[in-house]
Amino acid sequence: MYKNAQDLMRQCAESGKRIWEIALENEMKLTGVSREKIIENFGVRLEIMFSSARKALKEKQRTKGGLIDGVAATQYSYSQGETLRGNYINYIMSLAYSCSEVNASMGKICASPTAGSCGILPAVLLGVMESKNVSREKTIEALITASAVGAIYTKNATVAGADGGCQAECGVASSMAAAAAVYMMGGDDEKCLDAAGFAMINVMGLVCDPVAGLVALPCAQRNASGAVNATIAADMALAGQIAHIPFDQVVDAMFKVGKMLPPQLRETAKGGIASTPVGKAIMKEIFG
Repeated sequence: MYKNAQDLMRQCAESGKRIWEIALENEMKLTGVSREKIIENFGVRLEIMFSSARKALKEKQRTKGGLIDGVAATQYSYSQGETLRGNYINYIMSLAYSCSEVNASMGKICASPTAGSCGILPAVLLGVMESKNVSREKTIEALITASAVGAIYTKNATVAGADGGCQAECGVASSMAAAAAVYMMGGDDEKCLDAAGFAMINVMGLVCDPVAGLVALPCAQRNASGAVNATIAADMALAGQIAHIPFDQVVDAMFKVGKMLPPQLRETAKGGIASTPVGKAIMKEIFG
């Protein structure tokens, strides 16, 4: 088992294999499941991701409190016309919104790494696959690459908003998605990890402040922006921007920052926008 990114890259260099191959072999050792079955299982999860990313694009979901009902369809409709940032970015945002909406309506999603951040990785995987004509096989390899990044955070930091703020949920998801996007675009493993680091640096310190304690607002908006952040970070790495801070040190810094956040900013709904007058009013309206 690779302990961190440095260990993972060492194994890649010694074996001549990519990150996803090392991660796949590690999973085989840990579970005793065959290579074919593990890839099949990743394929099943990919389809769940894509289903949730598409479900709410044209069909409004009914969520608790109605805070994000129809957000995906609104963004998707906008993405079809004249936009500021372009159709592609807005389409990816709508895919991320869709997953969040499906999650908040108790639909089937794939936590990646958490339910609250479930839209970021699927939106980037599907958006890049469609726009760049990436094969399903390579997209699964990208998903496994993303899982390797997620495993590093899980082992050395946290992916829980209650432990490290939203940087540990949407931030980690964005980091995973950035690495996946670089792989899909033909980037090497070093660039995959550079992108993962850039994505986390961009949102380090992001607080977790769910209005009314629900995984809806601002979670859905952070899924949409997190997906865009992943594509920005991927382009930074692909452009050759220098990652001065090694990925492992970025992970360590994120964990320390999360521990510095007060309890009010770690999923308790007692700080941030959850504590605004309107946030409190929404809480009272929903729960009395």
